[in-house]
Formats: sequence, structure tokens, C-alpha cells
Amino acid sequence: MRIIEVKNLEEEGIEVYSSLTERQLRNNAGEGIIIVESPKVIKVALEEGYEPLSLLCERKHIEGDAAQIIGRLPQLTVYTGERETLAKLTGYKLTRGVLCAMRRQPDLNPEDICRDAKRIAVIEAVCDTTNIGSIFRSAAALGIDGILLTPDSCDPFNRRSIRVSMGSVFKVPWTFTDQPIEILKKFGFTTVALTLQEDSVRIDSPELKKYHRLAMVLGTEGDGLSEKIISQCDYKAIIPMHHNVDSLNVGAAAAVAFWELS
Repeated sequence: MRIIEVKNLEEEGIEVYSSLTERQLRNNAGEGIIIVESPKVIKVALEEGYEPLSLLCERKHIEGDAAQIIGRLPQLTVYTGERETLAKLTGYKLTRGVLCAMRRQPDLNPEDICRDAKRIAVIEAVCDTTNIGSIFRSAAALGIDGILLTPDSCDPFNRRSIRVSMGSVFKVPWTFTDQPIEILKKFGFTTVALTLQEDSVRIDSPELKKYHRLAMVLGTEGDGLSEKIISQCDYKAIIPMHHNVDSLNVGAAAAVAFWELS
């Protein structure tokens, strides 16, 4: 184990934690780097085959919360320092005191995700990192086999999305595609657009549950799904509301739909 005491931003190797934006991390050296926070989530990523590059943690965690990770990766470089120093360098307080830089794996092929799946989620133009993480956590817990995102959606490997998902972004296969409905139809999926339109069926309609292969399509937080993608879907479904509440947050709506239809 190589331990480096962090004292300033010029420390070689610390830039992935202190100064690179999410876009720069994604495009780093043509490979891509992701930042994974907290020992529990780091362990999930390791179990799913993600390659660690370095670790950043408070000094006390070397023999504490990070000890198990360091023990299984004896060649790993560990950057360390006091909590206040690390918070100043990274620009944020370390929620669990441990960050790990990992190599981003190549994007999956959407056809490979759909080929053997029974339940797929489609995410159109969802840009909030917390919502993306929440959707992935529900997808993993409630039996979704894969997720297709349109290119105008947030990257699930955003640091906050990873943390909110509790590592589920490493468990559920996903990729970006600008033709999700066309690909799903190619593999015989029935598609259901979650929308507020009055001519929608209820999400608990028995009609929706008879299909062997079903895809649930979720839209942006503000405007919902685009008319283009709604028109391409086989069904429109609505979650009934009470007390004049017009809709649920997309993360909550996803959980309801996944539970009901998976």
C-alpha cells in the first residue's frame, strides 16, 4: 500500500478528486474515470468488476472504514489527510470519509441489454442526478432487467447518482440510445408511457400485466414525456392521485410502476 499525505492541489494524482469536472472525468485519457463514495458502494463496484485506480480517505479510515477495501487491494495508492484538508481540496464534505477513483467500463450495446430481458425501463431527458440514482435503486430492488436512457438524460455514473443509487448503477445494465422504442419493438417489447393524459389506463390495469416483455417509459421531471415518444408507445398509463396532487416525483413514480408491473 502506497500512502500519500495530501497537503495541496498540486499533489500528482489528486486532480481526479479535486479539480476535474464530471465531463472531464468521463473523457479522461479516452478511458473515463468515475468517483465512487462510501465503503459500501465501493465494495459493490468492486464486486461488479470495476477497476480501482486510487483511494482518498481521512487518515482515521485507513485502519477504520476503508481497512477492508485496502486489505483486498494491497497495491492501491491511498491519498489521505485530515477531514478539513480533504474537504477544502475536494470542495465538499466527504459523506462517508472514503472516495475511490475507478476506471469506467465501456458503454453497453442496447441490443445486448434487451435481448434476454423481460422488464426494461426507459428514461427520457431526466437530468436530476438524485432522480437518476433513485430510479436505479428501485430498478435493482424491484426486478428491472435493464435501463435505456436518451442522450439528454443525466449520466448514471455521476458521483451523486452513484451514491443515491447505493451502487445499483453497477448492478442494472444500462446504456444511452436515441432510439429506445425502435430497439424495444425489435425485441418484441410492449411499451408503456407513464403520463398524466386523461385517456391513459391505470398503472394497475390487468391489461398491462399480461405481457411477457414490457418496457416502462419515464419522462423528465418538469414536462414529462415528449409527445414524440408517447406516440411511439403501445399504452399510456397513469398513477391515480388523491387530494388534488397532480403527480409524483419521477423517482417515486418509477418505484410505483416497477412494483406494479414487474
